[in-house]
Amino acid sequence: MAGHECYHCKQWVEEGEAHDCWTTTEAALTQDLSEDLREAWERLRETAAEFGDQRIYASGRCIMFSRTACYFFVRPRRTALEVVIFLGRLVKAAKVRRTERSSKTKIAHIVHVTHRDEVEAPITDWLREAYDAHDSLLARNHRKKKKKRG
Repeated sequence: MAGHECYHCKQWVEEGEAHDCWTTTEAALTQDLSEDLREAWERLRETAAEFGDQRIYASGRCIMFSRTACYFFVRPRRTALEVVIFLGRLVKAAKVRRTERSSKTKIAHIVHVTHRDEVEAPITDWLREAYDAHDSLLARNHRKKKKKRG
């Protein structure tokens, strides 16, 4: 059988078969999760969906939660859900594994979730803060760009 393994998703693709590994779904990304991780994922999704109007979609190997831009995303792993939350301030807490500056106004906070019971304060508070602060962070970043140009 002629074919190749996709460099990105490691799926075997037969010769002549159409393949687009970037077109994925939430179900495809979460299908192999353990029961604990699946329950944690469902609780995370339900919690975020309750915040209000937003777009939830799969992209590559992540599930994005976005208003006009992504305010957090989940990367399902074999042993944990890697949750990356974009906040306008630095949070120092035991739950935060590491932080990275993602723009002039946003700091990405990486949190690992392994069980449904972990999807509670302070993680849900940070998610809510990211959702609520999203518009003001975008506006702050936009004002800074205008000042540089002018």
